[in-house]
Amino acid sequence: MSGETVTRSRLSLPSWGQVGFVAGVLFWAWLVVRWLALWVGYTEPFFPAGPFERAAEGLTVDAEVIGGTTGALARPADIAAGLLSWCGDVAGFVAIGVTSLPDLAAGAWVTVVLTVAGILLGLPIAIALSVARIYGGRLTRALSLGYIELIRGTPLLAQLFVVYYGLNLSQYFRDLTVGVLPSAAVWVAIVGFTVNSAAYQAEYIRAAVESVDEGQLTAARSIGLSRLDGIRYVVLPQGLRYAIPGWTNELVYLIKYSSLATFITVVELFTEGEAIANATFRYQDVYILLGLFYLALVLSATVFMDRVERAVAIPGLGVDEGR
Repeated sequence: MSGETVTRSRLSLPSWGQVGFVAGVLFWAWLVVRWLALWVGYTEPFFPAGPFERAAEGLTVDAEVIGGTTGALARPADIAAGLLSWCGDVAGFVAIGVTSLPDLAAGAWVTVVLTVAGILLGLPIAIALSVARIYGGRLTRALSLGYIELIRGTPLLAQLFVVYYGLNLSQYFRDLTVGVLPSAAVWVAIVGFTVNSAAYQAEYIRAAVESVDEGQLTAARSIGLSRLDGIRYVVLPQGLRYAIPGWTNELVYLIKYSSLATFITVVELFTEGEAIANATFRYQDVYILLGLFYLALVLSATVFMDRVERAVAIPGLGVDEGR
């Protein structure tokens, strides 16, 4: 236990992990409530931005007045003016944040949909690709390797352009855009992310499956299981557990790469933030807020996958033993 942890424990202060957990719960509780409000048509901020805007304006004016002080008090006045100016910037950041949160929450919904759908739909494809590459014949190994290298060797943005502009897949999803369901462009983006994520997940899973002792499959065959059943019931359950750290990495990548969907007209989190910045000219504040949103999503995904890894760990193996 570190010295800082011991000190916080002696002072009866919550650990940093507990603080982060509470912050995460509050963030997701607000986000879910915000989504529900948006779906029933309430688009106004939950809190008024006016008090923060007036505070920012007043503090800025006070800082300018105090900063103009000359003589013996010039140095203290400069320090006070700097402090007031910083407080005004903070108040202005809170004001733009309160105003922007509804739109950013709407964009975050699309980002979450793209990420979750992309990785879940890509998982069964990735399992098939990895198994084909390890245990398949010459043809299946070649097909699997060809798919993986083709997708990994080309930019995700180019793949999105192919499925959206080249293949015009949006024509098949126009009837699925009602209620809270995303637009046709979102469905096409999900196809693109699924195709891309499957290739990367396949490599994570292949590496994890190859780390399972070959004797496991031999033991499965010795008790009467077919080769396919041995892979399905003995090798894969272990390999998929070992693949979770890599899978977490792919999940984090998808959250951030979802911003590329803006190039095929998907209005996701980055698109919403960019529109707000262009409308208000508060680029620094908006992009800091946008970064905090992505950070919250990434940390949430990391913590969730860490809990999943511990929940499915095999006694005697897994995270507790440092594997």
